[in-house]
Amino acid sequence: MAAAGRELLGALAEWRLREVEAAWVTATWDLDFTEADPLEPRLAEEITEDGLGAFTRLYQVLSPFAAEAREGEENIWALLAENDSPQNALVAVLHHFVEAGQHRRASAQQRVCALHAAGLYFLLMEIPGSIANQLFHQVMFDKCLYTLKKVWPQQQEQLRKRKKPHAHGSQADARRNRKKGKPCQSGNTEERVEEEEDDDEDVYFSNDDLLQVRNSVFLLLKNFLHLLPKFSLKEKPHCVQNCLQIFVEMTSLEPAIHEIDFSAAMSVAEAKSIPELAYCGLRLLCSPLHGPEDKILRCVFQRLLNVILLLENSLSSRCAVPAITSAVISTRNQAIKFISSVVDELKEVAFPVLRILLQHICTKVPDKADYRTYAAQALVTLLNKLPCTEFADFIAWLYKFSRNAKVAYRVFALDVALALLDVPEKNLDSSLSLDQQRFLKHKFVVQDMVFGRCLDRAPVVRSKALSSFAHCVEMKTAATLESVQELLQSYSDHTALEANTNTASLMVGAEGMSNHPLKTLATFKTIELTDSSGTAALDGKEVMSMLRVRAGDEKTNVRKSALQVFTNILKYRMIPCTGEDLSTLQDRCRDPAVSVRKQALQSVTELLLSLPDNVLVQKAWLNGVVPAVMDAESSVQEKALDCLDQLLLQHIKCNKFRNEDGKQALAWHLLTLLTSENQELTRYLSKAFHIWSRQNKFTSAFIKSIMSHVETERAIPAWMLLAKVAGSSPKLDYSKVIESWDSISRQQNVSASTAGHILCVIGHVAKHLPRSTCERLVGSIKCWLWESQCPLEVIGPAIETLQKLCHACADVPEKAQELLNQVCGNLVSTCESYVSSIVLKEDGAEQLQEDPLVRHLFILGEAAQLCPTKVEKRVFLLIQSILASADKDQYDEETPASQLLSQFRGSTMPPVVRAHAFITLGKLCLQHEDLAKKCIAALARELEVSRDVAVRNNVVIIMCDLCIRYTSIVDRYIPNVSLCLKDPNPFIRKQTLIMLTNLLQEEFVKWKDCLFFRFVSVLVDPDPDIARFGEYCLVHLLLKRNPLMFSQHFIECLFHFNSYEKHEKYNRFPQSVRARNLFSLKGKDNKEKRMCIYRFLLDHFTDEQRFNITTKISHNVLVCFVDMVLPLDLEASELLSDTFAVLSCKEIKLSTMRSKPSEDSQPDEDELAMANAVMQVAQKKLISQVQKKNFIENIIPIITSLKSLMEQKRIPALRDLMNYLREMMQDYRNEIKDFFAADKQLAAELEYDMKKYEEQLAREKESDQEQVSAVQAEQAPSSEAAVPSGGWSSNAQSPGSRRQSLPPPASSCSGPSEFTTPRADVLRQPLLTRRPASLSTLAILNSAREAMEARIRQRSKSVGGSVLSESLPSSAAGSKQASSQSLDQRCSRETVSVVGRAISTPDQTINDLTFGAGVSYISLTHTPHSVPGKLPLCL
Repeated sequence: MAAAGRELLGALAEWRLREVEAAWVTATWDLDFTEADPLEPRLAEEITEDGLGAFTRLYQVLSPFAAEAREGEENIWALLAENDSPQNALVAVLHHFVEAGQHRRASAQQRVCALHAAGLYFLLMEIPGSIANQLFHQVMFDKCLYTLKKVWPQQQEQLRKRKKPHAHGSQADARRNRKKGKPCQSGNTEERVEEEEDDDEDVYFSNDDLLQVRNSVFLLLKNFLHLLPKFSLKEKPHCVQNCLQIFVEMTSLEPAIHEIDFSAAMSVAEAKSIPELAYCGLRLLCSPLHGPEDKILRCVFQRLLNVILLLENSLSSRCAVPAITSAVISTRNQAIKFISSVVDELKEVAFPVLRILLQHICTKVPDKADYRTYAAQALVTLLNKLPCTEFADFIAWLYKFSRNAKVAYRVFALDVALALLDVPEKNLDSSLSLDQQRFLKHKFVVQDMVFGRCLDRAPVVRSKALSSFAHCVEMKTAATLESVQELLQSYSDHTALEANTNTASLMVGAEGMSNHPLKTLATFKTIELTDSSGTAALDGKEVMSMLRVRAGDEKTNVRKSALQVFTNILKYRMIPCTGEDLSTLQDRCRDPAVSVRKQALQSVTELLLSLPDNVLVQKAWLNGVVPAVMDAESSVQEKALDCLDQLLLQHIKCNKFRNEDGKQALAWHLLTLLTSENQELTRYLSKAFHIWSRQNKFTSAFIKSIMSHVETERAIPAWMLLAKVAGSSPKLDYSKVIESWDSISRQQNVSASTAGHILCVIGHVAKHLPRSTCERLVGSIKCWLWESQCPLEVIGPAIETLQKLCHACADVPEKAQELLNQVCGNLVSTCESYVSSIVLKEDGAEQLQEDPLVRHLFILGEAAQLCPTKVEKRVFLLIQSILASADKDQYDEETPASQLLSQFRGSTMPPVVRAHAFITLGKLCLQHEDLAKKCIAALARELEVSRDVAVRNNVVIIMCDLCIRYTSIVDRYIPNVSLCLKDPNPFIRKQTLIMLTNLLQEEFVKWKDCLFFRFVSVLVDPDPDIARFGEYCLVHLLLKRNPLMFSQHFIECLFHFNSYEKHEKYNRFPQSVRARNLFSLKGKDNKEKRMCIYRFLLDHFTDEQRFNITTKISHNVLVCFVDMVLPLDLEASELLSDTFAVLSCKEIKLSTMRSKPSEDSQPDEDELAMANAVMQVAQKKLISQVQKKNFIENIIPIITSLKSLMEQKRIPALRDLMNYLREMMQDYRNEIKDFFAADKQLAAELEYDMKKYEEQLAREKESDQEQVSAVQAEQAPSSEAAVPSGGWSSNAQSPGSRRQSLPPPASSCSGPSEFTTPRADVLRQPLLTRRPASLSTLAILNSAREAMEARIRQRSKSVGGSVLSESLPSSAAGSKQASSQSLDQRCSRETVSVVGRAISTPDQTINDLTFGAGVSYISLTHTPHSVPGKLPLCL
């Protein structure tokens, strides 16, 4: 015996194989290593007595036998047999250690022994002859392989963490079983949970233990890799899958120590980390030894798919989504490099499999932003490994994928498109066709894949496409920029490829993956996309026009993304800035969504920083950002303040202005605009400065910086800033302010803005000035007011400054008032003298100068408010005399002289003087209640009779101000003010709307009488801007204060807007004839306006209000006509028509019933989200049932009764009632069927009438088409000239009006159809006044009339109660019966003897009713003489 044999036998002796019972070995093999008993503890302890010695020595002596076979070498298998050491016993003992080490509570030593035992088994398999000696057993092989996975403690920790949800799930299952009536095996459940808790006892490992286990895993993996090149797995597909699973999991077991070399020369011996060995194993499995390369490669790539997608290593379709950590990303990067190296090595063999992998990346990526980004980057990295032809083919597939019906696919395609743009274009191959070449260019990606999705029907795709396109604009690569520029310049030449590829469906290829398919393995096959529907190409609109539409999209995220595109396109000067584009950005600063407003503020600020010299951008920035400081949302306020601080305050520097400093120049340009063209924005700026003052932003250095600019060309904006900050400034150079005032007060042509700001600054600092200085300034300002030609806008600040200076001079308020009486009393006396010289003197009119008189009137009004005791009655009479001296042309001709403001008669005053005199009178009234009581009626009358716009505007302002001061006095005249909502001038209409909104907000005015109806009539104002502003006032200002406002007035709206005054409760408030005519919306011509108001109100109802309003309409409107409380006449027809139109409109339906599954709704695997979805469905179902019950019990009986009455009286609104019934039957056809089960006769009537109504609609539509065709066929256009109204000339307006005014057939027994009764105005019109028709028209009409008469004569023979004897198909019989309906109704009335039934009611009971979604039909009981298959009709 050779030395090697002796060493082997010596090593085997330590394993006590002779002491192992043969029966135990046999049982272990017979049970296939599944449920074998453990080895005797004594033997196991003896084997492991010296730790791993027995394992190590046996491994050392077996290793030479596993080397390449050499001549003369002993046969190990014969040696074992001769020395009574059977290999089966050795394998059984190794299995014992492997099984013990895989237990959850195994110690570190047991785990290490298990790893070494598995290594010994793999070493035995490596020895030649192991297969022949039947040493291979698949279960033992798999157990040894899984030892790599199961002995690692971290895996056990993960399993422990997953136990708790399982327990909860068991409890949930138990509850579910109890609900279903199944017995709950609580005892077994508790026992199972206790066992799991016992198994899950924590086993702690030291760092040394973990290191020992790790090293053993490393050695075992290396031993297994030595086996793979010698042991073929071609016929063992299950083992191949297990190897792949273990290798892929080993790739993430520990971080790689160094960069792994994935070249073909990877060496197992040189590997230094477990992941490196794992990738070596994957590379070895790809060899032909273990099966066809392409099939093995599919399995490898399929296992690595989840690694690339950052998911758990599982083939389940519902993999858990773990957190993205640096370790997970590192593992992903290694997998991508490995796949790239394999593709580089195998090339043509790997290309088809790589394409499949890329397709599965597209379809399996989680619908989460981070995962999509990483997956897109991986896809593009791997895609670049394909040659040009395969690359182009995949891009073509990806384009179809981007148009798939599933929203998540379209979103991910956009991520891939962005990743494609980050890499250079592929070099064109001459062998490619033109179609393939276009797929390689960035132009296709930008224009077709990205921009083409900006019009997607799903909001999430539109938003993603727009943000992606914004990113494209920001890219610096030449190809991308060129593509965007080309798109912006000529968008009409869009590719026609889009015409055929709107929606694609997924199909899996037919090829199999393996000759041994496994049920547990998901299919990894080619994903083919087929076009399932087509769509028309984009309509060729300009890009910016489309973006403007997207900026107003209904979805918030879409609007935000559109703003980003807008900003980038304009910021990078790809197209010139236009007012329309900037207006879009500006308008979004007032978007309803907070996030959009903040994005708009950011966008317009970025644009201004990029284009600081563009005046249009500067104005857009001011108009967008400055008003946002008053935003109701604090975060938007803060954003606006940050933008203002960034561009204005931070660049105010002391005496260092340089045009080269662009930001400083921009700040002063903006401030200059605020003091010139955009002065109306300064009131918003005051709010900003007030907030900044509380934040102590205005330091002494900042004030000093502003003061340094007051004597430069920037003096006006500098003084404006000082006026804003002076009230809160810590220190101010008062002497410089006074010097500036002294200088400017001596100038003749003074700037009004500068003077006003300086006066404001003096008023703020008055309390800090010496008394002597204050007294001097009071005299100076008084003299300046008289001597200079100061503008009107400066008078107010000057009087206010005088007031503050007087308070600064006095120690107590009483003395301050005395000083004010003295100062302002002098001003009032001076103004009184001047006005008297004009009004009271005979030659005063000749000396009248408008500007001085207006200035004195203005000063009089301002000063009189500060010293009311100094205003004498003479002043009141003077102002009244100015107002009474009106030109006759300023009033309507029918206005009597006795109705003017006063009995005074003087010389004629210009309209400007009178307008200012009204303002002065209003200021006087604010301080004198008696005067207000005398003047308020005359002011209200002035609103009606005055033709001057300025006068009417000022009177509206005065009356609204007086309403705040004297609410009880003015409240009765609010209807007079509301008449101005219909003023001919749009400015006054908007001004009135603003003033009334303010009064309603502060509750000085209530919604009484006609005010609400006049206010909502603004919704149909001819000026769209006023209509939109009215919507804003109603929804965002008034409805929030009174949520019941719309629902409380809705019923009365129906009566009011139809001018129906016969109801004892509704529409009973008094109105003048003029007011009624101004706000009248009566008649068919105004029906669309009325419906616009109704829809608006309903659209802002809550679901509770919508539910209740349907019942209220039935009980408060319809029941009145059913109970004969209101007469059912033609006047009521318009009211009923509106009522049924409201009941039929979609806005009255509950929001839960109107809502449909969103286009971008995705199945969410999150349990909470799924539970919420289930709750919403259940809620919707419950609400639907309640609504249907209400409809059946409360509404249907009223509708059916009203229908009979309207049929009897031929009310035109019957058509609208039938339309409402048709809508309701489609929604509640099952409930209606149940409701009519007890009264089948009534059901037959209703069903029969609905069928006739729908057939008549079809006939009228066909008739309209025929008439249009006839008109088009006429040769002489002159024959179509208009004729006087009253005949057929009214038919030219619309098809609807034509069909209602056509004359009935000329037959003795013909009559108007109950569904086409002419309107009231048509009934009053003479039927003989028809327009002259051409010969062709007359020929067509005569032919139609003859055919109708012939049909009527034929059908009239069967009328009289007999059954039709003709054998007609049901459809033909139904159409002929409906076509002669109007004849049958009148002619058969004499023979029908049933009392209390409608004309269309059959005289026999009809069973088996069916209410279809479209045209309903009625299955009649067959009579004895009916032909089978035919439909007999009983009359």
